[in-house]
Amino acid sequence: MNRTLRIYVAILISFLFLGIAGNAMGDDYAGAKVTVIKKSTTTANGQKMEYLKTDHPEVTALLVEIPPGGETGWHLHPVPVYAYVLSGTITVEMERGESRDYKEGEAIFEAVNAVHNGKNLGKVPVKLIVFYTGEEGRPVTIRVKRK
Repeated sequence: MNRTLRIYVAILISFLFLGIAGNAMGDDYAGAKVTVIKKSTTTANGQKMEYLKTDHPEVTALLVEIPPGGETGWHLHPVPVYAYVLSGTITVEMERGESRDYKEGEAIFEAVNAVHNGKNLGKVPVKLIVFYTGEEGRPVTIRVKRK
């Protein structure tokens, strides 16, 4: 495994640990320092957070890289999605025109069933670790053509 991949895996494991231990353990967990990155009861667009109810859960973790000037394209997620910005700044535009920037070190709790587009308006690549909490056989991202 190359060094960069090992670093990303370590960050991924740390992110998972923080999500699990950060809420329950506070600042002291068996000698480890725990820092809450983000805590919320709502998604990026203010929706109340809900967990997917399914008998066939499937979690997908991805490293997403967007080059300068690149974008994700308009899409939506029918399942809860959580991301952590490893580098750069991503601008997330919502269908109704609002937008928000997320920079390195910030977490994103994505809106569910809300059309949006992520853009890299900066000069360095955006790198995200993204967790899709979905269901076997069900898409986690749906491309949308804007009217």
